[in-house]
Amino acid sequence: MTPPEPAETRTTSPTSSTAGRSPQTATLAEIAREAGVSAPTVSKVLNGRADVAPATRARVEGLLRAHGYRRRRAEASRSPLIDLVFHELESAWAMEVIRGVENVARDAGLSVVLSESAGRLTPGRTWADQVAARRPYGVILVLSGLDESQRALLSSRSIPFVVMDPAGDPGADVPSIGATNWQGGLAATRHLVELGHRRIGAITGPSRMMCSRARIDGYRAALETAGLPVDPGLIMAGDFHHETGYRQGLALLRRPDRPTAVFAGNDLQALGLYEAARELGLRIPEDLSVVGFDDLPVAPWVGPPLTTVRQPLTEMAEAAAKLVLDLGRDGGTPAATRVELATSLVVRSSTAETEG
Repeated sequence: MTPPEPAETRTTSPTSSTAGRSPQTATLAEIAREAGVSAPTVSKVLNGRADVAPATRARVEGLLRAHGYRRRRAEASRSPLIDLVFHELESAWAMEVIRGVENVARDAGLSVVLSESAGRLTPGRTWADQVAARRPYGVILVLSGLDESQRALLSSRSIPFVVMDPAGDPGADVPSIGATNWQGGLAATRHLVELGHRRIGAITGPSRMMCSRARIDGYRAALETAGLPVDPGLIMAGDFHHETGYRQGLALLRRPDRPTAVFAGNDLQALGLYEAARELGLRIPEDLSVVGFDDLPVAPWVGPPLTTVRQPLTEMAEAAAKLVLDLGRDGGTPAATRVELATSLVVRSSTAETEG
C-alpha cells in the first residue's frame, strides 16, 4: 500500500524584512529575492543539490530558518523511504531496531535507508544534505539527535522526524520513543537485593546518554531503599560494549572485597563480565550473580542463560516508525510527544541466592 498524501502546510515567523506588517507565508521567490539569488537556486538548496556554493547555501538556509519556511507537502514529492540513523550500527541490539522499523515500513510500502554517525550523537552536515536530496517520508534517529540547524533543515523540507531512546533531552517539541530505564535499573538491583546480595557492583553505560543515567539512578534507588550504601568503588564506567564489560569486570572482580553480584548496563557488557569471571575462575551464579539489560536474542542461549531486563526494542522501533507515518500523514507537528514503553525483569539462571 502507498503512504497517504498529507495536507499542505507551510508557516513562517516574522523577520527583519517583515517587521511592521502581519506575519505571512514566505514564498520561495521572496526568500530568493532577500538572498540575492534566483528562485531555482533556492530550489536547489531545498533539494540538497551539490551545485550551490557553500556561502550561498548557508545564506539561503539561514533565511529559510529565519522565515520558518515549510515546503508545501504537495511540492515535496517525498520518496518512499524512512531514514534510520544510528549513532553506532553494530550488534544484535541494532538488528532488533531495524526489524521493528522494517515491520512498519513494509506494511506502508516504504523502504528503509540506514545511516551511522560514527559514534557522534548528532549526524554530520553531509548527512543532512543527503537527506534533503533523498526527500524521505520521515527520519528516525536512534540514541542520537539533531542540532537546531538540522531540525530547521528537515522542517523546511516538511520531513518529519522522531528520536528513539534520545541521547539527551530532545526538547518538549520533539516526538520521541523510549523505555522505562529507571524502573528497569531498579528492578534489576532489587532482584539481587532480594537474593541476599549486599555488595552489588554496576557497570554503567555512557554518561552522556539519558538511558544510561536512568539505569544507574534506578540501581542507586534500589540500594538506598534497601538501606544499603552506594559504594562509588563498585560502580565502573562503561560504554555498552563487550570489551568494556570484560575489562571493567576484571577490575571489579579482582578487588579484595569484590561484589557478589553485578548489574551490567546492557547485555553486551554482561557477556564481557561472563568472560572476566571465567578467566578468574569464578562460577556464575555460584560465586557471582549477573543481571544485564536489553534481553537480546542471545541472552537465553549463553551459559548460564542471562537474567536481564527486557527492553522492548522491536516494539519501540515499531512505535517510532508509526509515529513518523502519523506525522507525515497529518502534515504537521503534534503536541509534545514522549512515549515510554515498559521494561520487565526476565529471571534466568545467572542469578542465585548468596550466603555472603
